Amino acid sequence: MPANLGEQEDPDEPGSVDLSPFVHPAEADFAAFLDFYRIRWQYEPRSFALRWRDGRIAQMFTPDFYLPEQDLYVELTTMKQSLVTRKNRKIRRLRELYPTIKVVLLNRKGFHELLSRFGYGAVDITSLSEDDIEWVLFSQSEIQQRVQALGRQISTDYAGESLVLVGLLKGVTFFLADLARAITRPLVIDYLSVANPDDSPDGVHFERDLDYDIHNRHVILIEDIVNTGFTMDFVLEHLRARGPASLSVCALLDKAERRIVPVDLRYVGFQIPNEYVVGYGLDHRELYRNLPFICVLKRSAYEDDENVGVEAATAARLE
Repeated sequence: MPANLGEQEDPDEPGSVDLSPFVHPAEADFAAFLDFYRIRWQYEPRSFALRWRDGRIAQMFTPDFYLPEQDLYVELTTMKQSLVTRKNRKIRRLRELYPTIKVVLLNRKGFHELLSRFGYGAVDITSLSEDDIEWVLFSQSEIQQRVQALGRQISTDYAGESLVLVGLLKGVTFFLADLARAITRPLVIDYLSVANPDDSPDGVHFERDLDYDIHNRHVILIEDIVNTGFTMDFVLEHLRARGPASLSVCALLDKAERRIVPVDLRYVGFQIPNEYVVGYGLDHRELYRNLPFICVLKRSAYEDDENVGVEAATAARLE
């Protein structure tokens, strides 16, 4: 098997889009595209020998990009058929010599198709406009890595104990499902639902209460995002009245800048700025929940709603 040449170390962060290292503008566009989705990349990190003559390398192939999290090499091309044909020949040769190497030939139209294969394409899969997204805060891989770390920490902290996870519906659904599978302790899952303030003229109350008796049980309240702390304080008071052996909170997102009521968050996935975020269960009018990443929603995506100002003000009193 011929040797691989020119391998470089993986970067710790997504690449920085700088036109200087790129040979073609399309490469800079692709790097910017990857940065938007917070996908780590390397530019021309490795060369492969394809042919030899008299014991010396006669032909090399250097893919344009390497995506470490996907373990995938990407070679960009134009739609010019002669160039596509030449590059296809090189890629076929590379696959013959290095069968464990994953490589794709990609044109501009193939960007979204590539992302869809690896779970970044929900914007394309639905009818949502990609223009709704200001920027991506946390990629799918970053979320999963953090959830796994939270699961390990909870499993360690509650070694020898069983747990009751209480999810606060319904934005927590995705996070709770992934977190529960990352915890190695025996556990029970139950749910609470607090009435939407716009539909509850009689004041805050539970639309759904617990089915499970949490008396003398170790309980962790799981929440997608904590803002002002009003909702969390209301729910915690309700749970404490049930007499659990212990009660703690695990929040995926903490928007501490908006906090009014102090809340003790034992486990936090990410600290976030005071922005309107959606994805991974969080929604705006029930949309965007299925995005695999967490992103900031552009103001234009919700500012035209006639009641958004009233609803936001009302919700702020409760959250």
